[in-house]
Amino acid sequence: MSQKFDVIVIGAGPGGYVAAIKAAQLGMKTACIEKFEDKDGNMALGGTCLNVGCIPSKALLDSAWKYHEAKEDFAVHGIGVENVTMDVPAMIARKANIVKNLTGGIAGLFKANGVTSIAGHGKLLANKQVEVTAADGTITVYDAENVIIAAGSQPIDIPPAPVDQDVIVDSTGALEFQAVPKRLGVIGAGVIGLELGSVWGRLGAEVTVIEAQDKFLPAMDEQVAKEALKIFAKQGLDIRLGARLTGSNVAKGEVTVSFTDAKGEQQMTFDKLIVAVGRRPVTTNVLAADSGVTIDERGFIYVDDICATSVPGVYAIGDVVRGPMLAHKASEEGVMVVERIAGKKNQVNYDLIPGVIYTHPEIASVGKTEQQLKSDGVAVNVGVFPFAASGRAMAANDTAGFVKVIADATTDRVLGVHVIGPSAAELVQQGAIAMEFGSSAEDLALMVFSHPTLSETLHEAALAVSGQAIHIANRKKR
Repeated sequence: MSQKFDVIVIGAGPGGYVAAIKAAQLGMKTACIEKFEDKDGNMALGGTCLNVGCIPSKALLDSAWKYHEAKEDFAVHGIGVENVTMDVPAMIARKANIVKNLTGGIAGLFKANGVTSIAGHGKLLANKQVEVTAADGTITVYDAENVIIAAGSQPIDIPPAPVDQDVIVDSTGALEFQAVPKRLGVIGAGVIGLELGSVWGRLGAEVTVIEAQDKFLPAMDEQVAKEALKIFAKQGLDIRLGARLTGSNVAKGEVTVSFTDAKGEQQMTFDKLIVAVGRRPVTTNVLAADSGVTIDERGFIYVDDICATSVPGVYAIGDVVRGPMLAHKASEEGVMVVERIAGKKNQVNYDLIPGVIYTHPEIASVGKTEQQLKSDGVAVNVGVFPFAASGRAMAANDTAGFVKVIADATTDRVLGVHVIGPSAAELVQQGAIAMEFGSSAEDLALMVFSHPTLSETLHEAALAVSGQAIHIANRKKR
């Protein structure tokens, strides 16, 4: 007789491991299945985010930025540093140690909360049975009252640039370079491409980003995207828009890529090429043919607004379902599903999921863009405040970018907050909190913000919505 659990979670990424811990905290007998292994062959919890995504990329971004500051910016503070060097293997080792500590921390949390970890590949069968295939091929079947599929996503492969994880790499391979490539090509000007391009660009690589779309960061507010493109160009990133990759050829340790743009057929040669054109859900071989769960033509699992699939008692969360592929979205969906199983009311507010690009300056957004609102016929008032007018930003010598607050012209309710600049992710989160409680721009303007802080830029942008900013000249409202 197979072992039975109240909840079985397939996948131990930010959605899966959070769901498993929450289920155990609510008194459910819980198991979490994970097939990812570290270099030593041990099960590594945390999914893409902790192992080869969010966390390791931020570790490299911070290391690269500190190197850049020491080399380029310390002098303005009166700090003299000569012969600054970067030990790339040491940087990579630091990143690996951070990952090890965090994944080990999840294992500790599982133990503390009574979650059973099961190593292997999980597949949903009929009648809420879950088949687990271990690394040695051993197959075990478990029964569950409820199943949560949180299998995550993986990089998209494209035929013109087949990944070999040597010269042509995906986002995982780009985290393991042992030396700075002199010439680095990046296919895709999205979040991953810009972040990884920034890491190696700061360390001295000549970076060319090849993007098929004509618009830069089309999902972002246009004003923010335009500012970002200008800043990245100044930083040395060569971003080619409207450039469609047609082929690549690897020879003698380098790769020559072919692409077409407004000028016609082009060729460029790089020492390394990163393919970062997006991610796709991992649903292949996760669902048996008779599982009853349906997927769409792109491989995403169909779910309703509380992440329930077509099979009662089976749920799916995170990157395998609709919506942005973001760790924090997956985590909140995991909590929502488990609390629903426990009979509690919980709902994710999909309108207020912040998005962040961890370049420098950071780019962050929550709510709708000015273009979206105008397209929907919503009249808005907009307030913008530049970091160049912030005393705290000036003191930190970090003044690029601005904060933008968008409010309904009739009700004054805040509908969007968009930031490019220092600590953009933290500032946008303040906007998200305000929006969750239905705050108006006036509410933000009336709050007392400590001085001097970067948060004051949000305060001033809210004041600017009604033309009442203090530390910039206000535009006349029509």
